[in-house]
Amino acid sequence: MKKLFVSVVALLAAVSLSAQDVTAIYNEAAAAFGAKDFAGAAAKFEQVIEQGLDSEEAASLVATAKTTLPKCYFMMGGGAIRTKNYDEALKNFTKSAELAELYGDMSQMAKANGWVAKIYQIQGGDAFNNKDYATAAGVFEKGYKADPDNTAMALNLAMSYCEMGEYEKGMDIYEAVAAKTHPKYADDAAKAKEMIALYTNNKVATLQAANDFDGIIAMADALLAKNAENALAQKVRLQAYASKKDYNKVIELGEAAAKVQTDPEDVSLMYLTLGAAYNAKEMKSQAIEAFRKVTAGPAVESAKAALAELTK
Repeated sequence: MKKLFVSVVALLAAVSLSAQDVTAIYNEAAAAFGAKDFAGAAAKFEQVIEQGLDSEEAASLVATAKTTLPKCYFMMGGGAIRTKNYDEALKNFTKSAELAELYGDMSQMAKANGWVAKIYQIQGGDAFNNKDYATAAGVFEKGYKADPDNTAMALNLAMSYCEMGEYEKGMDIYEAVAAKTHPKYADDAAKAKEMIALYTNNKVATLQAANDFDGIIAMADALLAKNAENALAQKVRLQAYASKKDYNKVIELGEAAAKVQTDPEDVSLMYLTLGAAYNAKEMKSQAIEAFRKVTAGPAVESAKAALAELTK
């Protein structure tokens, strides 16, 4: 009991420093920070926060320490980057982000997380370039979680997923990039849209080869559940219903599919598909109306031939 009493007294003495003592530690921390001894400064600022937390007189010093401590770790991360010690850099930037979040400095947190993402981007680069997409995805996932606005890395993550056969996960990332409207993301947003079309068409081709039209429809429905204006999903779904000879469904969905298309050739293809469905159902006037809306691309000749038969 005597030993316990002595320990408690010692502990109370340790945590009950005067404002003057806290000020002294703070001055040491500030001097270390000014001398770019960021590790030493971090240790001292941590002491200021711990020892001055319950002192009203030291409140302003504690507040400044909380603001500066994440910056110490940020600068330590920067130093490690310069020597290409990426593991050390990652540890310090992560610590900076965590402390900044804890103390409510969202700007500093974003800066630190931005560097966390960049390091993961670097670390996953070799695996990605060597087409080891599983390893690359495991690294890029951590970076994407830290900074979803690192669109270059996001594109690599999405491609890794798609190459691994995880189409839906890849599309989620691609669509997030494609949805960005700030001009600085314009190139990557355009690339994301291009890759969405590429991987969707590849998947459709695979399913078509297996005559799995229901699989195409399910894939398109999943995309449309996230974005009802997805023109590509509308197009492949309509074509899949046409391949199944489900003409009632083509008629139900055809106008909507045509209206969301932005390429005149795709608009015409939708109306050609719709016209063929009306024709199959012997709905002559509706078929003629649909075929007359076919005005661009390879579909035009087929529409002309169909119209010639219908208007004899």
